[in-house]
Amino acid sequence: MGAGGRMTVQELESKDTSIRSDGGDKSLHRSPTEKPPFALSQIKKAIPPHCFQRSVLRSFSYVVHDLLLVGIFLYFALAVIPMLPMALAVVAWPLYWAAQGCVLTGVWVIAHECGHHAFSDYSILDDVVGLVLHSALLVPYFSWKYSHRRHHSNTGSIERDEVFVPKQKAALLWYTKYLDNPLGRLLTIAVTLTLGWPLYLAFNVSGRAYPRFASHFDPYSPIYSSRERAQIFISDAGLLAAASAFFRLASSHGGFWWLLRLYGVPLLIVNAWLVVITYLQHTHPALPHYDATEWDWLRGALATIDRDYGLLNRVFHNITDTHVAHHLFSTMPHYHAMEATAAIKPVLGEYYQFDGTPLLKALWREARECVYVEAEADADAGKHQGVFWYRNELL
Repeated sequence: MGAGGRMTVQELESKDTSIRSDGGDKSLHRSPTEKPPFALSQIKKAIPPHCFQRSVLRSFSYVVHDLLLVGIFLYFALAVIPMLPMALAVVAWPLYWAAQGCVLTGVWVIAHECGHHAFSDYSILDDVVGLVLHSALLVPYFSWKYSHRRHHSNTGSIERDEVFVPKQKAALLWYTKYLDNPLGRLLTIAVTLTLGWPLYLAFNVSGRAYPRFASHFDPYSPIYSSRERAQIFISDAGLLAAASAFFRLASSHGGFWWLLRLYGVPLLIVNAWLVVITYLQHTHPALPHYDATEWDWLRGALATIDRDYGLLNRVFHNITDTHVAHHLFSTMPHYHAMEATAAIKPVLGEYYQFDGTPLLKALWREARECVYVEAEADADAGKHQGVFWYRNELL
């Protein structure tokens, strides 16, 4: 199943139109928007019970595995690359950055599991591991844990979802029409991949609207309740501790540029992957969004899509190709998600969405086709007035 080619949103609206995948053998139709004929309990019943069991030893084995790879790549950068001829070193550095960035993204995913209480049966252990790993990647662990929890609670809602909330046409920024061309889209993608994650954390860019300034670094931000405030301070303290450690490391060794080569560039790659993964999980012409008149949790959770990243599926601990199951059962550990996904497909039927389009092609297509959302064309007739679909006509 999947999507591909230059299929437009308008073509999707045809009853007999489907998007063909470059990597699948079936057609991907617009996701159904009627209330599903199954309940969450029925989906859960189809999954083998052991898939919900969390193992401290098994979870830590993935931490050790990833950190071992990080160490190997770091040794390569510190001891091997400096010994290479200049011509080979010029090639070796980008290879190191790409490999280290991908493995660190896997570390990020494990910390994300901790935030979902999917790492172990012990909440304190999950939070300690998550705080250490996320702080090392300059992520405010508790701050993101709580906003991400609200994303899972409100997925698909154009009013209450937390990230990559689509705009309606009237709310588009004035310069959007000037970016509706290949060069503009390329610039938008470049800015989003480099600055999107820090801008979201610092200024809530692409997040839901709040009555006042919202930031993941502000304990008094409207994102958080008063009960969560103390943990936001802990997140900030974790970031300060990590930043201080990196500063001392750079001061006592090779300086800023040394730290940038070893850590800064891989971190930029991690941030870019986070944006790509999240964006493609929730942005697709076949996925609906809902307003308060239509939204419910199950339909919202199903308004996401699994993607195929090839070898990187494994490197990213399958957060890419098991995201539907993750939204339905977020406390399930990642090492059972593939089995669970296979088990729920027969139950979900057409409500399950998978797209095997190659990554770069999918990113470009979604940037072109998914510009804003609009209600069904026959909304005035009273049918699905609260269901919104992606569109791209700006003129």
